[in-house]
Amino acid sequence: MKKDQSIIEIKNVKIKLGGTIVHEDINLSVKQGEILAVVGGSGSGKTTLLQEMLMLKRPDAGSIKIFGQDVMSANPAELLTIQKRFGVLFQQNALFSSLTVLENTAFPLNEHTRLDNKTISQLALLKISLVGLPTSAAPKYPAELSGGMQKRAALARAIVLDPELLFLDEPSAGLDPESAGGLDQLILDLQTTMGLTVVIITHDLDTLWAVTDRVAFLGEGRVLCVDTMSNLIKNPHPLIQAFFSGPRGRTAEDIYQS
Repeated sequence: MKKDQSIIEIKNVKIKLGGTIVHEDINLSVKQGEILAVVGGSGSGKTTLLQEMLMLKRPDAGSIKIFGQDVMSANPAELLTIQKRFGVLFQQNALFSSLTVLENTAFPLNEHTRLDNKTISQLALLKISLVGLPTSAAPKYPAELSGGMQKRAALARAIVLDPELLFLDEPSAGLDPESAGGLDQLILDLQTTMGLTVVIITHDLDTLWAVTDRVAFLGEGRVLCVDTMSNLIKNPHPLIQAFFSGPRGRTAEDIYQS
């Protein structure tokens, strides 16, 4: 797939949940190699859009192509092939509490490869190191780790199959500012070293300014704008202005624009 080619293409997606229209007409492209964030106010459908891209929810209409394959018409074998080419960091980490960090990280390798146990352990340890965790964290259980370390462990699992595409659901949620800043830098480092395309669902203004190439703003059942942060904050749409014009928004802008 060529640079700047769309790795995700969403066209005219509509979905109604519980009698409420969540997506009226969603159109969005994610380019190869970019970091794109999806933002919007409460109820704008960010999580629903992520679930649609992850094939966890099926839209009522429209099309979603990932790696050029229409996921809505794909058969189970084709969907599995697509799924093995992306990784996911869920908001609550979704680590198995009864498995160690090493076992959590190795889980996708055990499920989807025929590698021997030694090779699987070596690859899992490599990814644990790549996300900035010490090897001493490998035999520990999630409950023995700090929130920031749990995020990194979940990220190690998300990249263990060397995906081309990475989905991050509120990656900085629940983290202190120092840990959140460290995770932002880690996302940038991984995107560079692994050549990842990254889609982030977030409301964290620091993350939006620090790591994104473009930001898609959801509202009124549509993508209202897709642009760089420096341009997006100038968009006159009332929903966009309301989202970014508060004290936190102005503080973040002052920091990253200075």
